[in-house]
Amino acid sequence: MKYDVISADGHVDLIWLPPDLFTKNASAHLKDRMPHVVEGPKGPEWVSAKGAKFGLMNGMGSAGREYVPGIIHRSDRMASTGLYEDGKKSIRRLTEVDLRLKDQDRDGVQAEVLYGILGSSGRLNDPEAALEMLRIYNDWLHEFCKGAPERLVGLANIPNYNMEESVAEMMRNAKRGIRGFDVANRPDMVPLWDEHWEPLWKCAHETGIPVHFHTIGGRSPDVTKMPTHIQRRVFAVHITGFQMHMSAMLMGLIFSGAPERYPNLKIVIGEAGLGWIPYVLQHMDLEWEDQFKDLDLKMKPSEYWHRQFYATYQTDPVGIELLKHLGEDNVMWGSDFPHPDGIWPDSKEFIDRELGPLPAAVRQKVVRDNAAKLYRLGN
Repeated sequence: MKYDVISADGHVDLIWLPPDLFTKNASAHLKDRMPHVVEGPKGPEWVSAKGAKFGLMNGMGSAGREYVPGIIHRSDRMASTGLYEDGKKSIRRLTEVDLRLKDQDRDGVQAEVLYGILGSSGRLNDPEAALEMLRIYNDWLHEFCKGAPERLVGLANIPNYNMEESVAEMMRNAKRGIRGFDVANRPDMVPLWDEHWEPLWKCAHETGIPVHFHTIGGRSPDVTKMPTHIQRRVFAVHITGFQMHMSAMLMGLIFSGAPERYPNLKIVIGEAGLGWIPYVLQHMDLEWEDQFKDLDLKMKPSEYWHRQFYATYQTDPVGIELLKHLGEDNVMWGSDFPHPDGIWPDSKEFIDRELGPLPAAVRQKVVRDNAAKLYRLGN
């Protein structure tokens, strides 16, 4: 397979999965606690017995929103390809292999790294059912990616609340050749500096399989009692600040000493953006030099970044200008397909505009080589 562009950030959302996937494959005592599809006021929607709502079947974005023309420009562009209309006809372009590959071709992409359904599993508020849900998804993902292994790189979805279960699921998927672990990221989870995570770091180090944390932003604000114009202000702040919440995770992980203890540990912060990272790294170096040399670090914090970390982005002109600080080997481009803040199907336009001035070898690292090396995709 010849690669020109590899997207290191694509998505498989719960709402685009086969409607009976979880109820069909769950253990008998968990079937009635699985996500399933019912008829709603705006069409078929995904729900759970405990009242969780996951959105419209084949709806817009990870939340399965109803597509309304003229609200989000990028969604309008995606709609122009028939994506949402096809979804209403139960044509699952995200989760049928041949249709997914056609949408890669439409965007000039030859392979995708696929993040999954961790956010939806958290909304179940049922740890036992959530673990079963993730196992079922990981089994489905394994079969899905077998349909085009040179073009579909699935990330096994790993829970974060019980490390024994997490490591067991990591090993189950490692044995069948998974190329990445996507670990649940929640605003209320145990901080990454906590020893809670030690078994996961150790497992990732020993298997050599990269660990991914996808950006989710902070806790969603409650705007139900606010007037509409105030809701819009709050939502603007929440959406715009999404990536900055990853800074605490980056600092917590490096200052935990895990990269020092486990030099084969590789971490990807997905859809994190780039521009904020150099400031955080240089400030970590400053504080470490000034007052935190008693921590379990033998190098500057920024040196661990350059040795073991990666960030993905879809569009970040300022971040690209800071590439010499980020490291040309530590950045991977991704389209974020099919989310409404992504750049599909116009990725080539964005890549040419933002990466065009770079030397060809550097550009190739960002859009192809770094991902190909990390995920073992050969040219």
